[in-house]
Amino acid sequence: MKIAVTAASGGLATATMKHLINEIGTEDLCAVARSPEKVKIPRIETRHGDYQTIKELTKAFSGIDTVVMISAPVGDWDRVTMHQNVITAAKLADVRKLLYTSIIGNGKEKDTWFWQTQQVNRQAEIDLQESGLQWIVARNGLYLEKDLHHIVQAKDIGVYKNIAGNGKTGYITVDELAYATAKLAISDSSNGQILNLVGDTLTQAQLVNLTNQVFGIDIRYESITDEENIAELMKDPNISVRGEKVAKMLAGCFQAVRVGAFDVKSDYKRAAGRAVKPTLQMIQEQRDAMRG
Repeated sequence: MKIAVTAASGGLATATMKHLINEIGTEDLCAVARSPEKVKIPRIETRHGDYQTIKELTKAFSGIDTVVMISAPVGDWDRVTMHQNVITAAKLADVRKLLYTSIIGNGKEKDTWFWQTQQVNRQAEIDLQESGLQWIVARNGLYLEKDLHHIVQAKDIGVYKNIAGNGKTGYITVDELAYATAKLAISDSSNGQILNLVGDTLTQAQLVNLTNQVFGIDIRYESITDEENIAELMKDPNISVRGEKVAKMLAGCFQAVRVGAFDVKSDYKRAAGRAVKPTLQMIQEQRDAMRG
């Protein structure tokens, strides 16, 4: 059984491949990327595959049993068609099984700025379920690393601001997601299922308090307006370089938290074979990684 991971130069793909190597070694693993030279894992086979080109993807999937399809990044391109291209290529290449990394949500996000992005994810899920392939949908929780970075950065002003209010969501690190994704890729026990990969459900104030405890800082949480949240996000150069459209989408994530759209039951143990790490432990691991 050979497994291919798409978008293989990205963070989730890289972490997933590391866990797959622990499970199956390097011989039965293949990294598929638009720019294979950017793949960060040594001694594994790399193949060129662009989500925009069915022909390239079909060639890249030759001899592959299982494809892990990492969701296409948000941007000014047709993500629905990109995901459809991956599915079509997998069928043409006689791939048996496809795992798609989606995003959590219980439908309440319909009235938020995040809805347009979420519709793309849900369409990919529908297309996969109707493909005739064996399939798994792994709906990822919000990346703990991203919000933790913003909270720690806020120590200079002593306040962390967004629009989530008292809404709850389950944060999770990329590495925890990758562990579960690797387990799902190598096992057929969860085929035909949609699984929520999340950690403990917390409010923003609870997340800030845990961060204070681990980092030894003193920050309070403050709820702000939607427009102010966009301005706060645009202060991050990694976000501002992608434009206000992306900042609005990310603010939409906090809107979704606010209305309870991301407060979902975790299927992590069923997916990974073990319980998800407590949020406090994941924050401690991130602190240690930052201090490096």
